[in-house]
Amino acid sequence: MRVFIAGVDGYLGWSLAQHLAARGYEVAGADIFFRRKWVEEMGSWSATPIRPMKERLQAFKERFGRELRFWEGDLREYGLVEQIFREFQPDAIVHFGECPSAPYSMIDVHHAVFVQTNNITTTFNLLFAMRDIRPEAHLVKLGTMGEYGTPNVDIPEGFFEIEYRGRRDRLPFPRQAGSWYHWSKVHGSNNIMFACNIWGLRATDIMQGVVFGTRIEEMGEDERLLTRLDFDQAFGTAVNRFCCQAVIGHPLTPFGKGHQKRGFLPLRDSMQCLTLALENPPAEGEYRVFNQFQEVYDVTELALKVQKVAGELGLEVEVRNLENPRKELEEHYYNPDHQHLLDLGYRPTHDVEAEMRLMIQDLMKYRERIEAKREVLIPDVRWDGRREKVRFLEPTAVR
Repeated sequence: MRVFIAGVDGYLGWSLAQHLAARGYEVAGADIFFRRKWVEEMGSWSATPIRPMKERLQAFKERFGRELRFWEGDLREYGLVEQIFREFQPDAIVHFGECPSAPYSMIDVHHAVFVQTNNITTTFNLLFAMRDIRPEAHLVKLGTMGEYGTPNVDIPEGFFEIEYRGRRDRLPFPRQAGSWYHWSKVHGSNNIMFACNIWGLRATDIMQGVVFGTRIEEMGEDERLLTRLDFDQAFGTAVNRFCCQAVIGHPLTPFGKGHQKRGFLPLRDSMQCLTLALENPPAEGEYRVFNQFQEVYDVTELALKVQKVAGELGLEVEVRNLENPRKELEEHYYNPDHQHLLDLGYRPTHDVEAEMRLMIQDLMKYRERIEAKREVLIPDVRWDGRREKVRFLEPTAVR
């Protein structure tokens, strides 16, 4: 199978390229290195050292015995997308080529407009190239569980049965996104669903939970093959950020009351799930939705797990709640379905604490890199438009 990965230089893209190559897939990718620039803009860098793409591609060839065909360029330019499709003729397209950050989209009007136009335009270009060049190909699009928000009812996988005024129908489940970024993902999902309906394309929309982890087995011990691990306010997800904080003795920092519930899964399990989606494509004209996560946790529960694992490794760290820069419910009902991937054979590979232990052990090698950017661990992007560092809360304020 020939798989094209949009956003192959990123956290998930670089990992998936290796995961698929190890299984004999022919892999190609494109990137314009925006993720590196965005993280630099936030005053940070990856906790794991990331090599230039030329070195990454050489290491990839040495490790897997084949080249990763790579295009450097902007997927908002349809001519580039068309060129890639005509030259590579992909059987499947994995779309990671978007800005994946809620805080980044909330900085100001320029960032909001950029995130929405970038994310929607790249998806449009891939859809039109599929229609005109590879209509039988399968699009695997990275959505987000954040599209749904936190409704006070169970969350199905994309669609639900409803009876209203005596009539029944199967409809898309309502979206209640919580940032301009998350709304860009909603718009992308709607556009893909419409394209499947009118053009007979096939697509899998992956509503992924929060991913954490430093590595997958296929990376081996070659540092050139490491994927990035961000810990700043815009691109560092909760568990990754907590583990980086633990390594340098910084307090672990849930926001507000800290009882926000989300779906989480390790990086290696994300690779397993994406591969299952690729190997079990939908029918012609089918738009399907997978909710992709291992387990639901509240954020404080995860912080306490990181604290426990860090303590077992000789790292003493406290949990201290921060003022919440976001506008979100801090205590809420949350019960999403995730049966589709289990039906395809998904089996969790590690429990959460075992994965955290591996992460912290990896990150201890890069303690100095994290310490050098300690100041980025406290957010200053607020949903009300201000840029002002949030404060630590008194314990009585989070009960």
